[in-house]
Amino acid sequence: MAAFADGDSSSSSWDSDDEYQKFIQKMNPPRITIDNASCANATIIHVDSANKYGILLEVVQVLTDLELIVKKAYISSDGGWFMDVFNVTDQSGQKIMDESVLEGIKDCIYKSIAPGSCFLPSRRRAIGVEPSSDYTLIELTGTDRPGLLSEVSAVLTNLDCNVVNAEVWTHNKRAAAVIQVTDRKSGLAISDAERLCRIKERLRYVFKGRSRDAKATVAMGITHTERRLHQMMLEDRDYERYDKDKANANPIPMVSVVNWLQKEYSVVTMRCKDRPKLLFDTVCTLTDMQYVVYHGSVDTEGPEAYQEYYIRHIDGSPVNSEAERKRIIQCLEAAIERRVSEGLKLELSTGDRVGLLSDVTRIFRENGLTVTRAEVATRGNKAINTFFVRDTAGSSVELKTLEAIRQEIGQTVLQVKGHPDHPKSPAQESPTRFLFSSLFRPRSL
Repeated sequence: MAAFADGDSSSSSWDSDDEYQKFIQKMNPPRITIDNASCANATIIHVDSANKYGILLEVVQVLTDLELIVKKAYISSDGGWFMDVFNVTDQSGQKIMDESVLEGIKDCIYKSIAPGSCFLPSRRRAIGVEPSSDYTLIELTGTDRPGLLSEVSAVLTNLDCNVVNAEVWTHNKRAAAVIQVTDRKSGLAISDAERLCRIKERLRYVFKGRSRDAKATVAMGITHTERRLHQMMLEDRDYERYDKDKANANPIPMVSVVNWLQKEYSVVTMRCKDRPKLLFDTVCTLTDMQYVVYHGSVDTEGPEAYQEYYIRHIDGSPVNSEAERKRIIQCLEAAIERRVSEGLKLELSTGDRVGLLSDVTRIFRENGLTVTRAEVATRGNKAINTFFVRDTAGSSVELKTLEAIRQEIGQTVLQVKGHPDHPKSPAQESPTRFLFSSLFRPRSL
């Protein structure tokens, strides 16, 4: 994990260097137990451990990364001890019965919170490039606009960079991206300082916002991609909503913050439509705002999710001003909304090659589509990408536009998900249906 940068530091009560806290954690190693008998429709995971800053997020992150669905949760971390209970299912809503999978869950949680593990939220700036042994990590934030992902992809291709993995979020006219690239020729991370500087300068120019200029810095350390995207959007103040934005937004989640002065807690309650990774998104935001959850409960049994948290700032105080109360509400609303992408879901599955993302996003742009969210992944020699798109006016994508794009890219290569008027794609089709089928064949270097 990266340490706080540019003067950021944690409070003394959560000092990661405190020898007493280290001693307590060493003498009380985590205990993870799994119960499949007490609940008919969920697997129950108990986590007991000495408390430390960020431990709740670490556990929730592990559950999320393992693609488990948290149906209910009970959180208690007062008095220096962390005791949580999670009712979880797999993606199909079933209990986890495979013993090897259960042991894997226990092992992952233990490694994440065991003595010696250290959680310090990364505070990297807007644009960063960081070399690693496998790839170069690029971070971008800036003002969103139609065709932005296409422009970024084209720049990277022109600079002989191959996009291996990427995730792009847009919210409230802001955009953030975490992109992993390799050198086109060597397939390795880019380490040349002059070349990295050139990449940053070109991307900074593309991502330069109309009201807030993008900044370029070298990132320090590697963090969880989705956690990092939340941090980047928070730092970029995407939670600031203007009156005209409210009129066009989805139904705003119900979030309230009140102080319980007798116990010196602030009580945060949230109610909204349930969706995957909601718990991770809200806990991530509270942690990045430097608030600690002392008690809490989560219930997602049904279409609506309910979350309640008793929090204090890491300095031990409850929310101490009306401005801060409103900021917490805005930030949690933004965290809930960031993954709720308006637009049509398109899934691309084809052989990977250099410039693929640039070509696909160019086709979207030329057909009047803008990408609201994207997940780009490479598995072996195959590219598996998901795009959420809409037209540049923010309206639904017309069926004739979809058909034109699928004709150009390939009917079986690009699948449409969720369009009410779009017929189910055929399992097989003639190569003559690909007007530009060579576009997706690997090119010789």
